Amino acid sequence: MKRAREKVVVENEAPQTSQKSKKQKTCLYGSVFGESDLHTSMDWGNLPHHVILRIFQFLPLVDRARASSVCRRWNEIFHIPDLWRRFEFELSQPATSYLKSTHPDLIQQIIKRHADHLQYVSFKVDSSTESAEAACDILSQLVNCSIKTLGLISTAKPSFMNVSKAHFASALTVVFVNSKSLSSIKIDDTPLDDPSLKVLVANNSDTLKLLKMSSCPHVSPAGILCVADQCHGLKELALNYYILSDELLLALSSEKHVDLEHLRIDVVSENPGQVEFHTIKKQSWDALVKHSPKVNIVMYFFLYEEEFDAFFREETPVTHLYFGRAVSKAMLGRIGMNCPRLIELVVCANGLQPLDDELIRIAERCKNLTAMGLGECEVTCRGFIEFVKMCGGRLTQLSIMEEVLIPDNDYSLDRLHLEVSKHLGRIWFPDMMPTW
Repeated sequence: MKRAREKVVVENEAPQTSQKSKKQKTCLYGSVFGESDLHTSMDWGNLPHHVILRIFQFLPLVDRARASSVCRRWNEIFHIPDLWRRFEFELSQPATSYLKSTHPDLIQQIIKRHADHLQYVSFKVDSSTESAEAACDILSQLVNCSIKTLGLISTAKPSFMNVSKAHFASALTVVFVNSKSLSSIKIDDTPLDDPSLKVLVANNSDTLKLLKMSSCPHVSPAGILCVADQCHGLKELALNYYILSDELLLALSSEKHVDLEHLRIDVVSENPGQVEFHTIKKQSWDALVKHSPKVNIVMYFFLYEEEFDAFFREETPVTHLYFGRAVSKAMLGRIGMNCPRLIELVVCANGLQPLDDELIRIAERCKNLTAMGLGECEVTCRGFIEFVKMCGGRLTQLSIMEEVLIPDNDYSLDRLHLEVSKHLGRIWFPDMMPTW
């Protein structure tokens, strides 16, 4: 009996110890947070409305949807319009793409419950025609939308270009007609055409400020001129060179038009010798700069050496120049003579002839130059140091591949780094990999 009693006592001690330990922990937490704070912190359902909303805004869509099933209050917040003003539809084919795709059920829920809340909308699609057509199908259903910004993004070509022009135009028309307040549109590499632009202008001319439509082969110079003539608030424009015209620049320079801030021009040729490039008159460029003196004019060139003849024969107010293919010494010489507003120059390739004279001329004439990048080119160390010395500390970005620099009798690569650093007023080394 005595042993039995001892056993009972021992068995009863364990729960008491556990309860005592639990009570000590509770007291410890209570002393740190306060007993009322502890209970409040455990009740996530009672978090302030604005706190939950803020948390939801940072959550990925899938996590946000899962969180909405925690309780009724969180589900109500999940459907608040503020959470659905900005949305990116991701559309891809699982067999051919690494992109995650927005679930079809969620897309239908958004169209059914939140279409009229959407304001900042983008579509990210893979290279498949099926994904691009799915994006057009969604656009066609946004009949009650009030979209302010629209972006169509293809992660790889051809995507939207393989959609029928009629299907694409019909989908855009729904958005253009119903939104009435579009301010920003990015629709590069799409079958956009002149009639679609006319619908855009007819319904959004007072609000449109940004239009990016590079590589839209169905748009004519007359189509883009219609936009410039009627959208007087347009501040940013991106287009291909083939639709740039003297008439367009003059329209952007009219008294009714606000100051243009950014003009991007893509000059592209896929097959050498098959495209004849026209020349823009100096008077037209001058009119634009006189009207918008702070405008950034950015030109991206993807041409072959023999195709540059039409460019920079006269003074051109370009501010940023990027050459994606080889460019001749003669062309760089014309840039030094006729691009006094130049701020940034990137040359990815040139050849085996040193560019010393061309760079020195650019340093002399382009007093606003602050950024330079050189890839597959050649410059002697002496010539490069002279260029940097003339530009001085205004060169805030200087990205030069190490193999570009040719050591000479005066400077080795080690000494070059010290000399360049001295003239720039900061430590500088040549790059091992291109950074532009």
